[in-house]
Amino acid sequence: MVWYSYVTNMSKFQIIILSFFIICIVAGVAVFATYKGGNSAQNKLDPITIWGTFPQDAFDSYVAKVNLTLSAQLSITYVQKNRNTFSQEFVAALARGQGPDSIIIPADMLLPHIDKLTPVPYSALSQRDFMETFIEEGEIYLSQNGTYALPFAVDPLVMYWNRDIFSAAGLPSYPVYWEDFVTVNQKITTRDSGGAIRRSAVALGDFSNIVNAREILGSMILQSGNIVTRGTGNDYESSLRQEPVPLRTLEFFTQSVDPNSKSYSWNRSMPDSKTAFLSGTLATYFGFASELADIRAKNPNLNFDVAPLPQWKSGYKSVYSKMYGYSILRTSQYQNSAYQTFAILGSAANMSELSTSLYLPSVRRDIIASGSTDPYVSVFNEQALIGKTWYDADSSISFTILGNMVDSVTSGAKSLRDALSDASDQYDVALKQAVQ
Repeated sequence: MVWYSYVTNMSKFQIIILSFFIICIVAGVAVFATYKGGNSAQNKLDPITIWGTFPQDAFDSYVAKVNLTLSAQLSITYVQKNRNTFSQEFVAALARGQGPDSIIIPADMLLPHIDKLTPVPYSALSQRDFMETFIEEGEIYLSQNGTYALPFAVDPLVMYWNRDIFSAAGLPSYPVYWEDFVTVNQKITTRDSGGAIRRSAVALGDFSNIVNAREILGSMILQSGNIVTRGTGNDYESSLRQEPVPLRTLEFFTQSVDPNSKSYSWNRSMPDSKTAFLSGTLATYFGFASELADIRAKNPNLNFDVAPLPQWKSGYKSVYSKMYGYSILRTSQYQNSAYQTFAILGSAANMSELSTSLYLPSVRRDIIASGSTDPYVSVFNEQALIGKTWYDADSSISFTILGNMVDSVTSGAKSLRDALSDASDQYDVALKQAVQ
């Protein structure tokens, strides 16, 4: 009677919306339900082992909550690995015949391991269903034969900004565009009588003491073009030499450490950018959505807010997001169970719970579409919808290549064009080695 009374008091529009989300939840399971990959012909779900760089506590807690809703429990052994040593341990385990059934790793770690994965065929999950279910960044997993990973979680880069610093400078709000920082810098950055920076508007221009420098510079490039392009098959090529996009970005990025520039706001004698933000001497910090709790915990008195990452005034709305994907191993004896496990973990109802517990946006469009009244989550959702990443040989390699590129410009050793050209050549070599 309660349900009947509730329905009769709903408008037609509300009923349509409610019906839509019920259909989405059902469809979220249905699109996964028919896959029978691998050699397993069993109807029950076998115990599976998953390796990944996704946090152990978060994953185990999530599975425990999902199991509370199931009559037949999922049996999953999850092993968290260090991102820096994952590839080495993974390859060694496969060589010994002791590899996992699935892995959960960021999308930019996938390229060197594609040959070890079995794609989910489009006969099981069509490309159209994939694109309508998951946010656009997930399309990096798509191939001619199917999808090499299923989006599991996403952690976008955002801008944390100090409200007290902006108010004291007479600035009512945060900068929306990168170009705005020229004016913002002149109003916020201060120096002492000896010329040393005491308060900074923004930390750009260096890789030695800027947290997330690779991802920040990557976002700026992605907003106007690309970093790595994919051709046919396993053909991947650096886009860094494709002027004028990276040229403009590199010039803007490096001006922040030039003492003769009106954009001068940072140098490597300063503490790292996160420490500076927490101490109240840096007005803006570009960090991941997942860093919110850590910032709150380390300085409960810091008066800050969260905003979208700045964009170029002319370009594509984009931001680097760390997307974790769930992939199935070619060597697994339980490919069907591994896939059906994700069918349960990846349902709309369960993914909603995952996003809530992680305090992160969802990889599912229907969950983001339901909206949020939380002031931080609403920003995170917006960023997730424009999130991007790129095919990478290895994040540590690209960090070194991009960092050396920046250093060669700021030190005066190379021109912008020469630095980009050399970095592009190095990246091409790394990409070829990654897919051999």
